[in-house]
Amino acid sequence: MEVRLRAGAGEVFLRFLRLGCTSFGGPVAHLGYLREEFVTRLGWLEEGQFAEFVGLCQFLPGPASSQVGFAIGMMEAGLAGGIAAWIGFTLPSALLMLGLALGHRRMTSPLGVSLLHGLGLAAVAVVAQAVWGMQKALAPNWKRMGIAVGAAVILLGWQDGWAQGAALLFGAFAGWELCRETEVPAGGWTLEVSRKAGTWAAAIFAGLLLVLPLVSRVWPTGGASLFAAFYRAGALVFGGGHVVLPLLERATVGRGWIDEATFLAGYGGAQAVPGPLFTFAGYLGAVCSPLPGIWGAALALVGIFLPGMLLVVAALPWWERLRRDSNMRAVVAGVNASVVGVLGAALYRPVATSAIVSIWDGVIVGLGFTALVAGKIRPWVVVAAMTGFSLTLR
Repeated sequence: MEVRLRAGAGEVFLRFLRLGCTSFGGPVAHLGYLREEFVTRLGWLEEGQFAEFVGLCQFLPGPASSQVGFAIGMMEAGLAGGIAAWIGFTLPSALLMLGLALGHRRMTSPLGVSLLHGLGLAAVAVVAQAVWGMQKALAPNWKRMGIAVGAAVILLGWQDGWAQGAALLFGAFAGWELCRETEVPAGGWTLEVSRKAGTWAAAIFAGLLLVLPLVSRVWPTGGASLFAAFYRAGALVFGGGHVVLPLLERATVGRGWIDEATFLAGYGGAQAVPGPLFTFAGYLGAVCSPLPGIWGAALALVGIFLPGMLLVVAALPWWERLRRDSNMRAVVAGVNASVVGVLGAALYRPVATSAIVSIWDGVIVGLGFTALVAGKIRPWVVVAAMTGFSLTLR
């Protein structure tokens, strides 16, 4: 039997860079691209191994597709390979979002304002599609749908920075009580990481989560405050992808760092680029007042991705035990159901209430949503079309 030579960090980087340039369609599509590349085409891992990585990352906060890529890179070339995979997959969309952020400052003409409004309308359609799809996957029965509704009520009735954490905590308790029927994920193999390494990763994750808010209080207007805000968002976002929207809105718009129109324009633009949706943080870091420009973008990107990567390393030594624990599966099912409510509440406020200001705006959003859900048209195509329609009507 021929033994395959492991790839080095350089090859891992190039493989993921190509995917970062071509992977349109959001987190679920990204997992399909990763499977096709590394299971089917290259044979770097087996089907069961890939399923195990996906199962682990769905248990954890953070961007699931980027976490799976990080785990594949670690399996192939150690920690350097994991970092190379993350940089390669993230870099193309991060650069595009940075370009949008730098160009945004010049969009003060009527045409520029109309363009930003069109991107905001596209954000409404994309988030509505995400709520639609996540409801079917994460809240498929009356118990989990009730958890989702409860979480939405908490978000809409409690306008505070801790509201999303309270909604997720509600989901955890409700899931522990109501969702014990959740099945054990398929698989049975995991990437081996020492318990010492896992403990260190968990300690770093928790230490930063506790210390960074204190540091940001001492330096409330600089890079420390920016990094702390994005690290907290990355550490608390279950469900990945679109679910980070309300956390980032509270972390930036809620603090007066940017206005809602600028926020939604960037979110709409993020749908039109390949790669992970979390690179929206690069745009926000570059336009937010604490540290605008390239360094703000870099701090925001590292801040939002770092917690998820630390949690992958921390969970791996105990993954087999966690995945088979009925209480843990029930809690995760409840949290995932509450995620649907969190995103549904964000769809109403601030996404729809900020972007839709006329009947024609509602028509454009309806057409975009129909194209995404019924027509199965790729998001970047829908974003471009909706923005074009908005420009012709203003």
